[in-house]
Amino acid sequence: MSDTDVTSRAARLSEPDSVEDVFDNTYEEKAGPKPPMSIVWRNVILMTLLHTGAVYGLLLVPSAQPLTLLWTLLCFVLSALGITAGAHRLWSHRSYKASFPLRIFLVTCNSMAFQNDIYEWARDHRVHHKFSETDADPHNALRGFFFAHIGWLLVRKHPDVIEKGRKLELGDLRADEVVMFQRRYYKPLVLLMCFVVPMAVPYFLWGESLWVAYFIPAILRYMLALNATWLVNSAAHMWGNRPYDSTINPRENRFVTFSAIGEGFHNYHHTFPYDYATSEYGWKINLTTCFIDLMCFLGLASQRKRVSKEVVMARVQRTGDKSHRSG
Repeated sequence: MSDTDVTSRAARLSEPDSVEDVFDNTYEEKAGPKPPMSIVWRNVILMTLLHTGAVYGLLLVPSAQPLTLLWTLLCFVLSALGITAGAHRLWSHRSYKASFPLRIFLVTCNSMAFQNDIYEWARDHRVHHKFSETDADPHNALRGFFFAHIGWLLVRKHPDVIEKGRKLELGDLRADEVVMFQRRYYKPLVLLMCFVVPMAVPYFLWGESLWVAYFIPAILRYMLALNATWLVNSAAHMWGNRPYDSTINPRENRFVTFSAIGEGFHNYHHTFPYDYATSEYGWKINLTTCFIDLMCFLGLASQRKRVSKEVVMARVQRTGDKSHRSG
């Protein structure tokens, strides 16, 4: 049996370290009024400044050299892979194994993404899966598009998010020396990879204006990557079809799939969170799956978990919304 084969969901759940990303239907929201929202004004100010800088960077695009625009695209893809192939599919869901050199590469890309360190990102994402669309979900989409997209970062977490996050078993993350190294040195790594390197390369290698190099490959690219990730939390939980499980909120959203390099097959992903491809369609609009497969071909990754076609089709027939299409 190849390393992309995987047994049924029931078999996987028998593994002691594999239940932290599985929905917990025993959770009940506390009765009574919700706690008041507490705005984090520092985050509001920083996000306002960053988005303003990104809009200004957009206005500078016509004055940028072609190589700078290509470099910006490369930085976008690298930072996106740090989230999708790294923090998400590798460290949050353990859907494949990565060698030490690949983990170093993914941590570097993840630092370029600047979306919290991997330990915190994976913890919050496991809470999101385990308590999806409840008070314990960090970006509960039932609270509206704005909250699920960016608002959750502008207010204090709901107490249930904090409580449930503390109770998760995160020993696998603490045991990964690469993850903990990033957590220990996160601020200088982010400063270097998210801002200095994207700005310095075009300035020193082909003489781009330092002003343009800062506002386009650094600021504009950072904001585009952030919003592409946030669309998975917002748009992919609100708009699209649900061919695998019509009883849950996450949807299949082609636009999000494209912008987040493969993460928009969200109804499938929440139905089968352990599948390394996050989709039954393999490479189709899924650059992250292509990347992981390439890493396996090069011997840098292995043990990709995959859902069998029989299991997928059985779930489609049982809980899907009848919109499923093959291929």
